[in-house]
Amino acid sequence: MSDEPFTHVVKRSGALVPFNRERISNAIFRAAVAVGGRDRERAAYLAGEVVAVLAASLPAGHTPTIEEIQDAVEKVLIENGHATVAKAYILYRDEAARRRAASGQRAAKPSETIPWAKVWQGLDWAVRHDLHTVGKLNGRIAAGDFARIVHESESAYEDDVATAAQLLLNRRDQARLVLITGPSSSGKTTTTGKLEVRLAREGLRFQVLNVDHYFLDLEDHPRDEFGDYDYETPQALDLALINDHLRRLLDGEEVRIPRYDFKTGRRHLEQTPLRLGPHEMLLIDSLHGLYPAMTAGVPAASKFRLYLEPLLQMRGPDDEYIRWTDIRLMRRMLRDAVHRAWNPQQTLEHWHYVRASELRNILPYQATADLIINSAMPYELALYRPRLLDSFLNWVELYRDDPLREDAHMRAVRVARLLNSVTAVADDSPVPAASVLREFIGP
Repeated sequence: MSDEPFTHVVKRSGALVPFNRERISNAIFRAAVAVGGRDRERAAYLAGEVVAVLAASLPAGHTPTIEEIQDAVEKVLIENGHATVAKAYILYRDEAARRRAASGQRAAKPSETIPWAKVWQGLDWAVRHDLHTVGKLNGRIAAGDFARIVHESESAYEDDVATAAQLLLNRRDQARLVLITGPSSSGKTTTTGKLEVRLAREGLRFQVLNVDHYFLDLEDHPRDEFGDYDYETPQALDLALINDHLRRLLDGEEVRIPRYDFKTGRRHLEQTPLRLGPHEMLLIDSLHGLYPAMTAGVPAASKFRLYLEPLLQMRGPDDEYIRWTDIRLMRRMLRDAVHRAWNPQQTLEHWHYVRASELRNILPYQATADLIINSAMPYELALYRPRLLDSFLNWVELYRDDPLREDAHMRAVRVARLLNSVTAVADDSPVPAASVLREFIGP
């Protein structure tokens, strides 16, 4: 806005970014959502109060810092009678500060969000199959081994699925609710289908509860700092209604599932009847299946929790291990472009809040899973190079001087360097039709 008292903000890194009042409004709204509030107009009003406080308290010509803006938000929330929202905002701010303070100590302390035993198993497998570095992968591709690499990778994944099915069969007398979860683009849909087929042979059936229909109306969704609606957070779901329906379903009652219309952003209640029959288990395939509030009313013994992630164990061109989040970013770009008419550039620009939600709401709970499946396919990088490298190189230049897209630029640089180091394979015919990768690269 041309009449704003400030033109820029000083970030913690010292970089200057344009001042945007709506970011303050969105931050206040997200804090309100955390405690059950959803008044976006009130959030906008309070943001205006924050700007007024800053303009009155800072010297003329001063460029406010992030810390000064956050201090003003706390002050305005408290003085306007929103102590509960202020507490949520303060807790979030404190959590972010602790994450920054701990970032330099991560190498010295084991991470609770990393499944170390499964990672070690994956690394051992990669070394034994000569796939633990990009150079080794390239060497095997050059030797004409691509089809064999596909077979080896798919076999390892199928072994994990078979183990999951057997564990669930062992608990068939107790487990009534199966939760298949993991961060975005981990391969949950394919894995769910494969598990259903294996269990059907033993006389077990799934009834699927699609929690996407429990999204709140779009106007009540949290939004990120760019004003984009955030479908990634569990606070976008009606968790109370989910728990009520789970309890009633597991007690043998019939419930009527709502229907969410993604075109209008509206939810319609009491739509589709659902009841569990004999030898049927309730299945939830969701990002947030391990999020405690999602199934708070279900006894632990009644749950079977399966967690998926592409835990690739391969060193890239910088001799650092390839990041799992980058694998999933590329998968989601390809899937969304094919199935959701979503431009890959939009996926990159929105990944910052996808990742933020994962760190808060998904990864901290992976240790509660009964089993972890590694859905990584070491050969997938070779297929992604011809599909995505040119785009990433373009994004590196597009975001180079854009302070609002620092996150997108950082990821573009890293992924472009990775893809540029991998030998390209354009022919995906060796990939089985039922492969988890078909979710992303198409049939």
